[in-house]
Amino acid sequence: MELTSVFAARLTTPPTADVPSRSTTPPLADVPSGESAARAPTFEDVYEAHVDFVWRMVCRLGVRTHAAEDVVQEVFLAVHRRLAEFEGRSSVKTWLVGIVRLILLERRRSMRNKALDQIRAPDAAADVDAIEDVRTQGPHERAARAEAVRLLHELLDGLDEDKREVFVLVELEQMPAVEVASALGVNVNTVYSRLRLAREKFNAALARHRARDGWRSA
Repeated sequence: MELTSVFAARLTTPPTADVPSRSTTPPLADVPSGESAARAPTFEDVYEAHVDFVWRMVCRLGVRTHAAEDVVQEVFLAVHRRLAEFEGRSSVKTWLVGIVRLILLERRRSMRNKALDQIRAPDAAADVDAIEDVRTQGPHERAARAEAVRLLHELLDGLDEDKREVFVLVELEQMPAVEVASALGVNVNTVYSRLRLAREKFNAALARHRARDGWRSA
């Protein structure tokens, strides 16, 4: 399949940043490394199984909706170039985390350490539209989901970069701490330490938000 046709088929309707993948392709990340090496995944395998994961990770690490499509495409262009180098020593998902982190680092450097996106996206509904068939949702449900997505991104913005990565991967993506440690190149105790601090800061910020919201509605 042509690389451009793969992108055209999926990125025209971006997956949500905040729901599990709806792909029917078996998750290659769950295949033991030896089996992964034996069955050498194709680009289409990797894309179909993990595009939703990459989209969520990109958005949750600070790329706003209107820029996320370009970043996701850049990630999978890198995957296409480097797939022959994948030896199955780690899961595909762990390998993808490394590629995403490298591309985001390069983008930050190219922007001279400024924010990945200077404009806050008010249209969190751009993520919500892909959560499920919007025809099954009323305007109030869509608005509530949009607000939930906006709040999640706001709270994530309050975390330091290293803690944010761990929180996104372990808490939100439910990746095992050992796998996250491998993806980030740190020991597992560091992952647990960062996760504990991230949870504390996230929960404190959420509590402040709820207190403000309660005061306004009182």
